[in-house]
Amino acid sequence: MCGIIACIGSDDAVGELLTGLENLEYRGYDSAGIAVQNGHGIAVRKKAGKISELKGAIAADVPDGSVGIGHTRWSTHGPPTDENAHPHTSQSEGVAVVHNGIIENYEVVRSRLMEEGYVFTSETDTEVIPHLIDHYMDQGDDVETAFERAIDDLDGSYAVALMVDGTDTVYAARQDSPLVVGVDDSGPETRYYLASDVPAFLEFTDRVMYLEDGDVARVTTDGIDVHDADGPVQRPIETVEWNAEETGKGQYEHYMLKEIHTQPEALRGTLSGRIEDGDVTLEEFPEGTFEGIEQVHLVACGTSFHAAKCGARQLVRAGIPASTFRASEYHDLQPVDERTLVVAVTQSGETADTLSALRRAEEAGASTVALTNVVGSTVSREADDTLYIRAGPEIGVAATKTFTSQVAALTLLTHRLAADLERGTVREDAAEFLAELEALPDRIEDLLGRTRASDVSESNMGRDAYFFIGRDFEYPVALEGALKFKEITYEHAEGFASGELKHGPLALVTPDATIFALLTGDRGEETRKNAEEARTRGARVIAVAPEGMDVGEMADDVLRVPDTHPDLAGLLANVQLQLVSYHTAYGLGREIDKPRNLAKSVTVE
Repeated sequence: MCGIIACIGSDDAVGELLTGLENLEYRGYDSAGIAVQNGHGIAVRKKAGKISELKGAIAADVPDGSVGIGHTRWSTHGPPTDENAHPHTSQSEGVAVVHNGIIENYEVVRSRLMEEGYVFTSETDTEVIPHLIDHYMDQGDDVETAFERAIDDLDGSYAVALMVDGTDTVYAARQDSPLVVGVDDSGPETRYYLASDVPAFLEFTDRVMYLEDGDVARVTTDGIDVHDADGPVQRPIETVEWNAEETGKGQYEHYMLKEIHTQPEALRGTLSGRIEDGDVTLEEFPEGTFEGIEQVHLVACGTSFHAAKCGARQLVRAGIPASTFRASEYHDLQPVDERTLVVAVTQSGETADTLSALRRAEEAGASTVALTNVVGSTVSREADDTLYIRAGPEIGVAATKTFTSQVAALTLLTHRLAADLERGTVREDAAEFLAELEALPDRIEDLLGRTRASDVSESNMGRDAYFFIGRDFEYPVALEGALKFKEITYEHAEGFASGELKHGPLALVTPDATIFALLTGDRGEETRKNAEEARTRGARVIAVAPEGMDVGEMADDVLRVPDTHPDLAGLLANVQLQLVSYHTAYGLGREIDKPRNLAKSVTVE
């Protein structure tokens, strides 16, 4: 949630800050602001609304300077107003701060500072930070000491960047909220960036230093000094493989549409080098890695949870006890010990609830694996091992290509576990199945080239409700289809196991409802019967079916998917549902890449 950008040593601080904020707008778009050291103090400009509104507000009076900080906000404390926008300043206006996360004890700190005469102008938890720093500086502390003392007073999660009038230094600290440093040494003088996510500064540099929890950094044009509670530390500088072109929209009107259409490329990245001679080869997990494991827990949130449910079904099919848990509900639900493998599934690697579940599992002695998309993310550093999905950057808030890559990666991991564990059973049709998995990118390209999703969306506009039903592997896909639909269309959508319709949800079915029935997979015929039950109640039925299936008169329309292995067909059905959601949202005029109230990376619990 929220996006931080800072630049040090820039020829155009305001321009680079605004570029960074635009690149981070998927993390928060309720309000935005910048602060620049202009030689006469700290110039602060902030505005409720989108980045474009901030740009318009400062167009006639652009601050000048080479050092600055910026922020795009997703509201947690206080509504999106000019006053609640970051940066926040101290009473003297000599300290400016941007912050991601939640300060859990801010009310106590705020009351203490108000008793000492400090005046607050916002409803945010963040505003206590500049006042605290000012408080300690008034007591005689230098800037760095005051900053560290203020940070020590805070409970909760934070990534903080700080500027103080009269210096060209940016101070930063992180705890349970991501913060990375960009290093551009391509010119005569080195420039530095701070951000909550790498895409913020990819147009300027691909060299990155990942700060870790407990790190405090001091960044000047002369270099970076980092220390933790034990003293100075060295964090390596890495080159990221993503580039600015990958994080742009290219020829597409929306990031989401681009990411739907680049799923074949993303999936090839996931599978590359991992299937050889009809077998799975994972360098991360050599033979015997998982010996002794007796059960698998998959913890995740949102779209990643639906991918995890697909993974759990595969594991159970392979004879391995597996359960999926919503990360926020992972509280002593089942015994966890050293014979448990906990797989944390998170696109960003920074999802707060998933990280919390991972830490609880590690405290209980479980082995842990992170399944993520972001190299250097918190989950990849904290888990015992990591399996990267290698899907490339995903900017759209509604996850698409990463779901496909997560399921594919979990499919590979299932094969590895089945081979390692005594109770595991490698599927009898492994060679055929893996060949179809390798062919899946081509199947998706075929589907994208001849989908009718736009026509189906247009003919189903204005319905009262949209239900998505499926069985077995198609059930998590139905949940994911409903989630995508509600995320970006704002229409009422629900996903159900099709066999459960008659056990309650059928009461919601009216002639003004549309049912998307997933007839792919081995249990499509059973779902077909359930869809017919809904149709007799007057609902409109859209079948998502393989090319060769005759759906007869049970459906009002059909979305076809190319023939593939039945255990993979749900991923093709999912692409059709993504497109239906996109075209429906487009027809309704929704903010597709920036759905209301949502942000890409949920870094607070």
